Amino acid sequence: MGKLLHYLKAYVKESILGPLFKLLEASFELLVPLVMARIIDEGIRNQDLPFILKMGAIIIGLGLIGLVCSITAQYFAAKAAVGFATALRMDLFKHIQDLSYTEMDTLGTSTLITRMTSDVNQVQSGLNLVLRLFLRSPFIVFGAMVMAFTIDVKAAFIFVVTIPLLSIVVFGVMIISIPLYRKVQNRLDAVLLHTRENLAGARVIRAFNKERAEKNHFEDANDHLVRGQIFVGKISALMNPLTYVIINIAMVVLIWTGAWQVEGGIITQGAVVALVNYMSQILVELVKLANLIINITKSLACARRIQSVLETETTLTEGHGVRTDSEAEDMVVFDDVSFAYANASEESLSHLSFRVKRGQTVGIIGGTGSGKTSLVNLIPRFYDATSGSIYINGQDIREYTFNQLRDHIGIVPQKAVLFKGTVADNLRWGYKDADQTRMEAALEAAQALDFVREKEEGLNTVILQGGSNLSGGQRQRLTIARALVRRPEILILDDSASALDYATDARLRKAIKRLDERMTVFIVSQRAASIWHADQIIVLDDGEVAGIGTHEELLAGCEVYQEIYYSQFPKESGEHAPSMGNGVKGGVAHA
Repeated sequence: MGKLLHYLKAYVKESILGPLFKLLEASFELLVPLVMARIIDEGIRNQDLPFILKMGAIIIGLGLIGLVCSITAQYFAAKAAVGFATALRMDLFKHIQDLSYTEMDTLGTSTLITRMTSDVNQVQSGLNLVLRLFLRSPFIVFGAMVMAFTIDVKAAFIFVVTIPLLSIVVFGVMIISIPLYRKVQNRLDAVLLHTRENLAGARVIRAFNKERAEKNHFEDANDHLVRGQIFVGKISALMNPLTYVIINIAMVVLIWTGAWQVEGGIITQGAVVALVNYMSQILVELVKLANLIINITKSLACARRIQSVLETETTLTEGHGVRTDSEAEDMVVFDDVSFAYANASEESLSHLSFRVKRGQTVGIIGGTGSGKTSLVNLIPRFYDATSGSIYINGQDIREYTFNQLRDHIGIVPQKAVLFKGTVADNLRWGYKDADQTRMEAALEAAQALDFVREKEEGLNTVILQGGSNLSGGQRQRLTIARALVRRPEILILDDSASALDYATDARLRKAIKRLDERMTVFIVSQRAASIWHADQIIVLDDGEVAGIGTHEELLAGCEVYQEIYYSQFPKESGEHAPSMGNGVKGGVAHA
């Protein structure tokens, strides 16, 4: 928690004034028992009604002043806590955005969501309570003890014995419960992960009739969380009864001692009442302090979890920048590149070397798990190569700044992700200043213009969260259009046309080249018909290059490519490679 306190720098004034006004309120509260003692000893004993009314007015005045101080303190504490949480949440979100795919994979999406929401809210609540009560409660506890000494030293020693006993109980419970709350938060992560997977995969669960099994799995995870919460709750719940027992025993001893002293004429009846009031104040404040410590315990556990994310450093180091006005003949070069995922026992890619000239179309094909997506993820530096070097436009990609590198790359991932908003809003993710002409050109190239125009609102058609009001093919075409709006130098299509028919797929490829002939295009696909037109095809097998060449060359000399091709097109009807200019016809015929 201490490492996060620098977010309070902008709220130093509020962080000081909040506790200060609470201390003022506490000071006025400590005066009330003394006024009550005077009412009993002077007003009631002498039956002096004007004096009683005068002292009663003073008590009301102290109460009103205390109320104003309390409201003011609450305002400053809330302002500081909300501002702190806002700054923390912004920095945490920004830090997560800077993490590479490696750290995102390691931490997990559900954990990051929990720490961005539940954990930050818990820390905000804890800070608010600390600013209001952390100084006030101890101040009243020790202030009541000091005031008791001003009334009677012998009776005050009861306070001296009671307060340390209460402190042992309070801090003992806190020490035990802190690690337990941390475990509870980790169990909450597991529940949220299960919830997220079920909501995202609802259709798959129903398709396989796994609703009952998933309910049981969720119930198990939820029960595990509940058992942890109940266990730590029982320990925390011990605080209130133990403090009440100690305080009530002290109260009995105090009244018994006070009664004998009143009988002996040592102290007055009003003094005994004042002492009992001070003991009651201690009871109330220690109950508040106990609840405060429970909240602080939760907040500290959450703060450590947040801090662990903030301390997670990205494995990617941004370059200092390169000149972008030069144009090398080779647009992309892989030089003996190998790559392994974090904590993986084996490499996903091994010793890849190839060159791609500017304006070429490159097909990447291979079996499932052969490393196709891993390869294209290295180009925009979503991951860094374990060994070897990658060059774009003659420069090592590690020398580029992230903005320089990714501004010239358009990526269409395997999963078509659209955001809630209009079609135009989604297209402007690719290029924020895109006008209608540019957007329509991108839509036309992506074979999406016709269905967008069919919508009543056209480019202003609202897309629901995740593009749920569109078909799979429509979502894919819009994500392709979003990448094309940028007019990138390098376009990466990562199996992004799987929902398109062969004819639409062929028209899409031709339209992309018409849009910009100098665009270098990488097409990842498991369909041979999607990449046989490419200038060169890279065949991957278990992370290694099994062959590089044109369709005809690979069909003649690459066993892995032959196996893939003939598994999709029967050998007797595919003896000869389809005509390069007749991809649509060939694709439809074989389909």
